[in-house]
Amino acid sequence: MSPSTWTLEIESPAPAARLFKAVLDWHNLAPKLLPNVIASAAGIQGDGSVGSVRQLNFTSAMPFGYVKERLDFVDFDKFECKQSLIEGGDLGKKIESASTQFKFEQTSKGVCVCKVVTTYKPLPGVENKDEVAKAKEAVTAIIKAAEAHLLANPGSYA
Repeated sequence: MSPSTWTLEIESPAPAARLFKAVLDWHNLAPKLLPNVIASAAGIQGDGSVGSVRQLNFTSAMPFGYVKERLDFVDFDKFECKQSLIEGGDLGKKIESASTQFKFEQTSKGVCVCKVVTTYKPLPGVENKDEVAKAKEAVTAIIKAAEAHLLANPGSYA
């Protein structure tokens, strides 16, 4: 099957630079902000630069136990990064591969727009419509949780 793509844009009052840093550090932030979903998480390889790998371990709230993500691209000046799913989740069960690109842009209206593009290759015969809706909800929840943390903690990720 050919790759499929979905996109999402999320507005946030949090500054683009801080939101970008929080998403890059999500493995440290997530267990504190979403303990009902993320049981634990850690950087397991690398120093946060391209090639680094992190693992997120989920609670029973998720249909799978964990995911490992590799950072494939990062531009600290443009607040942009791309990561690939390398293990866990629906990999090998419903999808052959998946990658997500995040870009955070500060607008002239003073808000940040988080642009998300996910590309995935479904396994033959697998329909992913419900999973796409769930993935969009999950990404929105991540951005909104990070946003709430940043607004409540003005010095965090400054």
